[in-house]
Amino acid sequence: MGDVTSPTAVTPPISAPPSQFHSPSLSRSPLLSSADHIEPADKTPKNSTPKIRTPRFITPLGSPIKRALQLTRLDPHDAWLPITESRNGNAYYAAFHTLCSGIGIQALVLPVAFTILGWTWGIITLTLAFIWQLYTLYLLVQLHESTETGMRYSRYMQLCSVTLGEKLAKWLALFPIMYLSGGTCVALIIIGGQTCKMFFDVVCGGTCTAQPPTTVEWFLIFTSAAVLLSQLPNLNSIAGVSLVGAITAFGYCTLIWVVSVVEGRTEGVSYNPVRGNTEVTRIFDVFNALGIIAFAFRGHNLILEIQATMPSDEKHPSRVPMWKGVKIAYTLVAMCLFPLAIGGYWAYGQRIPKNGGMLTALFVFHGQDTSQFILGLTSLFVIINALSSFQIYAMPAFDDMESVYVKKKKKALPWWSRAIFRAMFGYGCFFVAVAIPFLASFTGLVGGVALPVTLAYPCFMWLKVKTPKAFSPIWCINWALGLLGMALSGVLVAAGLYVVIDTGVEVSFFNPR
Repeated sequence: MGDVTSPTAVTPPISAPPSQFHSPSLSRSPLLSSADHIEPADKTPKNSTPKIRTPRFITPLGSPIKRALQLTRLDPHDAWLPITESRNGNAYYAAFHTLCSGIGIQALVLPVAFTILGWTWGIITLTLAFIWQLYTLYLLVQLHESTETGMRYSRYMQLCSVTLGEKLAKWLALFPIMYLSGGTCVALIIIGGQTCKMFFDVVCGGTCTAQPPTTVEWFLIFTSAAVLLSQLPNLNSIAGVSLVGAITAFGYCTLIWVVSVVEGRTEGVSYNPVRGNTEVTRIFDVFNALGIIAFAFRGHNLILEIQATMPSDEKHPSRVPMWKGVKIAYTLVAMCLFPLAIGGYWAYGQRIPKNGGMLTALFVFHGQDTSQFILGLTSLFVIINALSSFQIYAMPAFDDMESVYVKKKKKALPWWSRAIFRAMFGYGCFFVAVAIPFLASFTGLVGGVALPVTLAYPCFMWLKVKTPKAFSPIWCINWALGLLGMALSGVLVAAGLYVVIDTGVEVSFFNPR
């Protein structure tokens, strides 16, 4: 590949990432700017990132990819960013990351949706939502790499910009993606801090003479632990953290529903769906319940990033091990979500607490007749899972912050700058958690905002990239699901707002309890 030099200044040499399927630029164009200089293979410094080699493909697929690689000047920045810095992942790493991001504390409020929908519609909607989101996951895995151009879309926003157009993607996708990263980290600090307080009360009981930390101090303790753990450099390096997070998520979900079922139904339990006073209230309550179910299936905004940690070429595309990892992860997700929703509703019925769901119910109804060891272990699992989930949800934010420096300086971010950036992000989330501790009350509303990322946009992106024949079955399915997802999103946002206004939220700025 020939050298390109600027007429006015000599820029530092850059070498590109490994020559597999390549990621598009983080800039407006997938091509490098004229100021970016790519060093030839025989002059690449030893400490530089791997050089470009045009592979000698012998398969039929090789010809169009080889032409694309010859004609396209590739962006080397990916080799210095947290998501794509390391590409030695595998199906097991993918399963760890997917399970850690795909299940969490949001699953514990599923029985709240059943109190509105009842047994039949609750199970039907949960099943349909699970199948729908698994289908859109499959679409994203297939869209990660293009066999026509040789490009890898390593970030959800990149794929949105390429398929929907940059301006439209910013309007439609930027806010829900930002919330699913930053907003989830804020929620994890709130949940993790409150659970730390519960764990202290269980372990200490009434025997401790020490003054327990305040809620804000627990938030700070949790945030400091999350910031310390966030110093791991890239997405592949936190595979072990995600494994621990996946184990603890599966552990506390199983512990909670098993204890609830074993202890039996609470006294005075009722399964009659909760009905509002007016027809409008009843309709909006139903849609708010659907929003709660939709929120349980977050994590799609991380699938492309997780797949980006894998090696890929024309003979061994990353979509094969990635889909294997997704199937493993979502088998375990189903083993958590359905027993939690069905067993929790059976045990508590209409008495399930709206805030905290199954975790709160465990302490409220069985705090006295359940082993303190089980209660403490459940709380500890929730804390560890929240710390682990914080890392994977924060990684896109870290990647975005570091990309500004990398694009400007044409080199990797120094370790001390990386530490400062990540600490700023973590303690920024802590400030928001202290300022808006009632964020968890907007679960249904947030589910509606994030729903297109999970259920609608992948369908439209598939239509744009794959261009199936008009009115073919796959064309009809994707158009129907995409339009239905967008319509549901609008209705769920309206319903979430109505329910919040109608029922009220205990607003307590800078006063977490």
